[in-house]
This record gives sequence, C-alpha cells and structure tokens, in this order.
Amino acid sequence: MSNERFYLTAGEDNVYRVENKYNCSEEEMYILQHRLEGVLKADSNENHPEGYSIISLYFDDMKDTCLRDTVDGVELRDKYRIRIYNNSLDTIKLEVKSKKDSRILKKSRTITRNQMEQLLCGECIEDSASMDDPATLFNLAIKTKGLRPKVIVAYERKAYIFEPGNTRITLDRNVRASNRIEDFGKDNISYDFINEYDKVLEVKYDEFIPGFLLQLLELGNMQQTSYSKYQLCREIYL
Repeated sequence: MSNERFYLTAGEDNVYRVENKYNCSEEEMYILQHRLEGVLKADSNENHPEGYSIISLYFDDMKDTCLRDTVDGVELRDKYRIRIYNNSLDTIKLEVKSKKDSRILKKSRTITRNQMEQLLCGECIEDSASMDDPATLFNLAIKTKGLRPKVIVAYERKAYIFEPGNTRITLDRNVRASNRIEDFGKDNISYDFINEYDKVLEVKYDEFIPGFLLQLLELGNMQQTSYSKYQLCREIYL
C-alpha cells in the first residue's frame, strides 16, 4: 500500500477554523449550558430540549494512520467518517476533517444509503474528481491505503451558535463506542461507555471569538485538551 497522504488544502472558499476542546464535569456542563441558554441560539439540528444525538462511523487505513497521527500529535492529520443525526438515515453525511495544529477544515457532502453501504464494504462511490469532494478523498484512500470502517462513536450534543466570527459552541455528553460496524444506523446497537472522559466542551470559530463569550465560558479550572473521541473509542478495543 502507498504511504501517500491526501491532505485537504484551504482554497479561496475554504477556511481553517480554530477548534479548542475542554474536558468537563457534569456540574461544569450544567453551569455552561445555563449561561449560554439565554444568550445564544440553538443549533437547527435540535429535536429535543437537551439537544440531539450524533452517531459517526470512523474509517482508518490498514496501518491505522489516522489513529497513530492523533496519538503522536502529528501537525497535519485527517479523519474520515460517515455521520448521521438522531439515529436516522434520512440524512447521511460523508466527511473528511483535516487538522492543522488547533485549526480544522471539514469537507462534507450528503450521500445515499446505497453509497453508505458501498463504503462500509470497502467499495468506492461516485465522486466529482475534485480534491474538495470528500468522496474523492475517500476513494483515493480506499484504493491506495485500504481505508475501512473501524469504530462507531456516539454522543448527545447541545450546540449554540453566534454568527459574528462564525462561532459555534458545543457541549457533548455520554460519549460511547461500538465495534459492531454492521449495526451502524440500526436501533439495537450495543455500546461500550467511556466513563472518565465522556463529556467535552468544543469551541469553534473562524478568526475571532467575542470577549463576552470567553467570559461566559470561564469557569476557572477547565483545562484545554487534545481530546479525540475517535482515539478514545478506538483504544477501547485495542
């Protein structure tokens, strides 16, 4: 297999966003949610006062390059995933997320259920031949590196948006994993829980974040982390 890597590059319409993560306790989550409720609007994906669920199927190659790069803190690294919301296959997102230090660039497109099944079987799907198309990047990785599904990651998310600076603040709870790849998208999936690091605050923005939001997020004892849901969930089964 080739060792070539296919990193996304930021073109005119592609902006690397800042992404900072913080491990939280349930008490800290409660305080933050209470502070943000009256100031920011909720994400449009919400179907419940407590937020919405996210289920992602992560892929890696035969050498587990994505996992090793995350563990080693490699400056430029990618993650490949299929994502659904609220345990529904009505909308299926194909995503490639590139990270450069603390900045991220995500390419996303909607795929069909049949295309999802093809990818689960290690087959390529139709793409646009553009490096801005996540399907193109998936297909290249499948052909040259043996990209295959590795682990399912699920959690509940409460998300808030502030349009200036394209700011997005998310509170993720109940992070859990499953290695039953064949059950992705089904209702009866069985999960293994992560008890110590199952709550995380994520703060994402383009070039700046308003000062009043930083004040709202200040709790005094939260530590920034290189938290990776994919890494934690993969390591359960290693």
